[in-house]
Amino acid sequence: MLTVERQEIIIQLVQQNEVVKIQDLIEATRASESTIRRDLTELEQGKKLKRIHGGATLLQTMREEPTMAQKSSKNSHEKKKIAQRAAELVQEGDCIFLDAGSTTFEMISHLKGKNIEVVTNGVMNIQALVEADIDTHSLGGHVKKGTYAFVGRGAIESIARFRFDKAFLGANGITVKDGCTTPDPEEAYIKTKAIQYAQQAIVLADHTKFEDVTFSPFASIEDVHILTSSYVKEEKEQLYQELVKSTAIEVVKL
Repeated sequence: MLTVERQEIIIQLVQQNEVVKIQDLIEATRASESTIRRDLTELEQGKKLKRIHGGATLLQTMREEPTMAQKSSKNSHEKKKIAQRAAELVQEGDCIFLDAGSTTFEMISHLKGKNIEVVTNGVMNIQALVEADIDTHSLGGHVKKGTYAFVGRGAIESIARFRFDKAFLGANGITVKDGCTTPDPEEAYIKTKAIQYAQQAIVLADHTKFEDVTFSPFASIEDVHILTSSYVKEEKEQLYQELVKSTAIEVVKL
């Protein structure tokens, strides 16, 4: 099979399934693993797809944003490990901001029993926080469809009334040049304010968020501590080395 034919099959499978594993591509093309990995690298460089640990996925547009349900179903093991480590950074007596996102949501079960106060703009976080017997404050405001995040004037006015020891935030894209980005300017503004009002800002990001850029920047990488997984070192080693030079980055071993 010619390279162009094999790569066309790979693109079609990614478009049909959104996420495809390397083993599936090997079976579909009858090519070796090394050949498929080389194809994926070439296709990613040509902006035809995005490589992830063990496979490939569709590229997203600058404004495209997965729903909470879609986010929660992807890389769940990786997100749970990152969230567990993030919760370990929360100390007794802390006042923290907890962003609306699938990885920050996973922190809540690990915060149970801690004497802390949490401010959140995540609608889905509220019930879980209350059930964990954690003192909880909600920003309020307009509820955004898909991500169930409070945004808008009400949220902006609310967050100005708080100050945080730590702010835990999600991101849709992270690069050295563009920093941390998210598709929605309104959510980006809330994240920016949370960073402004916090002594320390911690961005939780699985390995698929790196080397992506979305519509609205909310922080340069120098302004945040990035918490991710060992998949970043395995899949994006060059970027990882660049990040180490520019910011504090911590890797959770999987």
